[in-house]
Amino acid sequence: MKSLFSKEKWQQLFYTVSHPSDGFYWIRHGEKGSVAIAILMVVLFGLCFTLNRLLAGFVVNDINERTVNALWEMRGVLMLYLLLCVGNWSITCLMDGEGRLKDIAIAIGYSLLPMIVCYIAATIVSQFVAENEEAFYAIIIFLGTAYTLIMALIGIMQVHNYTLGKTLLTLLLTLVAVFIIIFLVGHALNFGLNLLGCFVHDLRLQCLEFFGKFYVDGGKPFRPLEINTRYVDVENHNF
Repeated sequence: MKSLFSKEKWQQLFYTVSHPSDGFYWIRHGEKGSVAIAILMVVLFGLCFTLNRLLAGFVVNDINERTVNALWEMRGVLMLYLLLCVGNWSITCLMDGEGRLKDIAIAIGYSLLPMIVCYIAATIVSQFVAENEEAFYAIIIFLGTAYTLIMALIGIMQVHNYTLGKTLLTLLLTLVAVFIIIFLVGHALNFGLNLLGCFVHDLRLQCLEFFGKFYVDGGKPFRPLEINTRYVDVENHNF
């Protein structure tokens, strides 16, 4: 566990933010990245995103906080992260990509650090901006989003050893792969639920509709472990 969160791994994270090209190169070829830190960045991003929706000032935030479900939003962020990793890996496997699924997960996770910082800063700034000053809030969000996208682009390009044009093409195809995965998984779940529904519906017909036509309660109670003393007197002798 210490090796996953070692000082060197954290230093590599901050070095990658300041030097994306070199940082992602050494993550791929020097094994200096950490999947655990990448997943932690995803969780922190989901937390900061949710807190921004809940705590941002009323000048820039018109969302009803009662409609925000933190668990569902965190689940959505993690699911999107998984889909992007698997989608990009599946596409790059067909296009001679050199990166492993581990490298893709690290590249996407590390790229979220600028958005984490900017969402925290934007949430704080939103408490002080007045009307007609929403641009300051929007600029902070834009800068974080832009730098995250640039880091992700450089990260995918470095881990797969692609040119810029091929990287853009694979990112576009990654979105297509994500929709295909959602389509296939959704249909598989729908098929499974329909199979379960057939069983439950037949069970309901048997137990409620069919048995109720002729089964009438009554008769003798079933007591297999009870002593029947109808014709026998049992006396208790104390010796």
